[in-house]
Amino acid sequence: MKTVKFTVALFTATTFVLMALEAVSAQTPKKMDAELETLRRTMIDRAVAFMRTQQLENGSFTMNPRSGIGPTAVATVGLLKAGVAPDDPMVKKAMDHLITFAKDSGAFASAGERIVNYETCVVMLALSLANNGGVYDEILKRSDAFLRGQQFSEANGTSPDDPNYGGIGYGDAGSESRADLSNTEFLIEALRVTSKGADDPAIQRALVFVSRCQNFESEHNNSPKVSKNPDGGFYYSAQNGGESPAGETADGGLRSYGSMSYAGFKSLIYAGLSTADPRYCAAESWLKKNYDTASNPGMGQRGLFYYYMLMSKTLAVTGWKTLTSSDGIEHDWRADLIEMLALRQREDGSWVNIERIWLEDDPSLVTGYVLMVLGECKSVSDAGEM
Repeated sequence: MKTVKFTVALFTATTFVLMALEAVSAQTPKKMDAELETLRRTMIDRAVAFMRTQQLENGSFTMNPRSGIGPTAVATVGLLKAGVAPDDPMVKKAMDHLITFAKDSGAFASAGERIVNYETCVVMLALSLANNGGVYDEILKRSDAFLRGQQFSEANGTSPDDPNYGGIGYGDAGSESRADLSNTEFLIEALRVTSKGADDPAIQRALVFVSRCQNFESEHNNSPKVSKNPDGGFYYSAQNGGESPAGETADGGLRSYGSMSYAGFKSLIYAGLSTADPRYCAAESWLKKNYDTASNPGMGQRGLFYYYMLMSKTLAVTGWKTLTSSDGIEHDWRADLIEMLALRQREDGSWVNIERIWLEDDPSLVTGYVLMVLGECKSVSDAGEM
């Protein structure tokens, strides 16, 4: 009975918070560019001050050591993206901590190496942002080689018709592993750090997997589940004809959701797809139909801050200053994100999700995500519209 009462209370609280945020956001007059920049900088300053109180003596940022080095790597990337200098004592201390997890193989991994690919990818992003004078060039080169060996490909016995082909999962590309779009989008971004470009064979292999995670019927994805919901969005995994934590439609189609749809769209762009490619067009259409800064479309508040991070990074890559949703409303996505995050920032300068899934109850991790977002939300005067 207590469990039922707690679940009902959490659902009620989540619904109330969401409705309140939507109502306040709708009633708040849009700020001018100078006001938005002041608000963005103020949020960053408060968040950085919070992070200084959270760093442990060993340089890490986490309330739960069992979560590995991922939260520390995310927090470090966020600080760097938001403009904190690589030689800042807090950042340097975090980088020194991350480097202690470097393996001879080129991997970065916590004890047990359960999520070695994810950790290596995120640490590579931190290294690239702090790579003044090429100090981390050799480490990045080794990590790049490690990740290429982890990708499901012919090199480790995976044939192109295998649903995992081209993707990457949390751990080794073995018989008990599976690829997923979250790790694969991190892989593509990490490979881009080494400046190989869209024609890189590993990125083109990854495109095969990414296309198999899109709800779009084509020669790139002929899963029978896709025909039941061909909306152009993306789901989590290509295994078993496709898997989605957003669930299935009544007739067994896979529900697309926000975070993976932005991850998929960004991956298509990084893989060099033309804006006329049907996969690109279908994904763009889904994003326009599901534009949202109050929730993670298809998932509600679950994974909300990871969604914000992917949304901002993807839209920054497109170069769009605004996005016109399918209802004809033109959205300044940077302004929308800044104002929504201002409503959600806590008194101590941090952010945290009321939905605890995927470690979003860890304020250091979530604040790291938001610092990434705010780093992407700098005004871009020459950006285009779409």
